[in-house]
Amino acid sequence: MRVTPVREGIVVSPADGRVSLISMVLPPAELGLGDKPLLRISVFMSVFNCHVNRAPVAGRVTRIAYRPGKFVNADLDKASVDNERNGVVLDGPHGQVGVVQIAGLVARRILCWTAEGADLSAGQRFGMIRFGSRVDVFFPPGVRILG
Repeated sequence: MRVTPVREGIVVSPADGRVSLISMVLPPAELGLGDKPLLRISVFMSVFNCHVNRAPVAGRVTRIAYRPGKFVNADLDKASVDNERNGVVLDGPHGQVGVVQIAGLVARRILCWTAEGADLSAGQRFGMIRFGSRVDVFFPPGVRILG
């Protein structure tokens, strides 16, 4: 059983795996997060990781947006644009946070167990991706990464 840290202003990882990318990029249009680059942190999950996805922050689900696509290696940057994905937008205490489940080369199934209007707590399970995939998190302007 996991214990999610409870502290003001922290973000928990939405998935097991390794941070593969940290960059400023345009969020997927279907999330409705605007047309300016936002901080994105990508977590790549190998076939050996647990593929359950968790809410990185507490908030209300304001949007769920599925987009079909390809199944290229999820460790590649282009997977964020080309691959099948499902986006969840959380309206949290510090703004909107977008969480994007991205299918990978082996993954062929994205599951999302939440609905628009649901309230999620940080660390709460909201879905899973079946094998070799990635989760991108888009943060509101002004967020800082602490090393």
